[in-house]
Amino acid sequence: MKITKTLRKIAAVFSNSHKCLRFIVVLASLAAGNHALAASASMRFLYPTLSGTFAVPWIAKEAGYLGAEGLDVEMVRMGGSTRIVAAMLGGSAPIIHAGATASIAAAAAGSDAVIVASISRVSPFHLMVRPEIKQPSDLRGKKAGISAFGATSDFLVRLALRNFGLEPGKDVAMLPTGGESEAFAALQAGSVQVAALAYPSYIHALKLEMKELVNFSELGFEAVNAPVITTRSFVAQNRETSLRFLRAFIRGMHRYRTDKEFSKRVIGRYIRTNDEEILEATWKDVAPNLLTVPRPSANAIQFLIEGQFKGKSPLPKPESFVDNSLVDQLEKSGFVDSVYK
Repeated sequence: MKITKTLRKIAAVFSNSHKCLRFIVVLASLAAGNHALAASASMRFLYPTLSGTFAVPWIAKEAGYLGAEGLDVEMVRMGGSTRIVAAMLGGSAPIIHAGATASIAAAAAGSDAVIVASISRVSPFHLMVRPEIKQPSDLRGKKAGISAFGATSDFLVRLALRNFGLEPGKDVAMLPTGGESEAFAALQAGSVQVAALAYPSYIHALKLEMKELVNFSELGFEAVNAPVITTRSFVAQNRETSLRFLRAFIRGMHRYRTDKEFSKRVIGRYIRTNDEEILEATWKDVAPNLLTVPRPSANAIQFLIEGQFKGKSPLPKPESFVDNSLVDQLEKSGFVDSVYK
């Protein structure tokens, strides 16, 4: 099948290692079940980790915004952005949260995966190391925990390591863990010595006296934070459903930003904590940076393209990976302004 060939190309973008073979087989088996999605009021939404970064759909669901749009959405966590994109392409969910790098790789490999929205332009990640790591050079010969090859964590860890003069895969082994929560657990257990973490994992790591080497939000590049990803074919065949989902999503972003206590209660329910310090810190890390109009940054997409396709000429254009038409339509119709009045 064409989709199976596409997924093989995706894996090749990031690694030709025999260690990826089992992962490729899993992706291919998911793709084998691919089928056309009919427009439906019921759908599954996949997201990668229990983090405040991915809380907007939770808030939209719990506040009743998705229901008000006639959508019955099942929220399902699946670790690793590359796996989530593969599952979407295999027909498991029409719309997802996943890392932009995984979506870009899938599109570059021939799929019709496309980014249609993003919650902010600020990276939520921090590069954290175990207490015994005193300086970046101590990471030589150690292991880095990433969600999956091709995930945002993979991209950021590689970026940081190279900035420290360390070659990923050579000086520092790259160990896929299946998700950020699992990467934190591996860091805590000592199975890996470095990982990129967001809230609440980041604050848990600080409490365990782990050290921050890099705050990616301070490096000066724009991010495509928590992108909403679908396929061009789904948008073409189910445009009204796509718009209904994004209307609820935008209302969820507004509620996240303006109703701290409600947002904290929802986040606490999903990440299963009532720790006020963690919930407050998580809200403060995400809410102030939420965009009013969730249009993905062209500069951020260009930054990712230059990192993922280094050495290739000509480079792909950002518009190859983004469809702004849905957000543009909602903005021009006056819907976004109506939410914020």
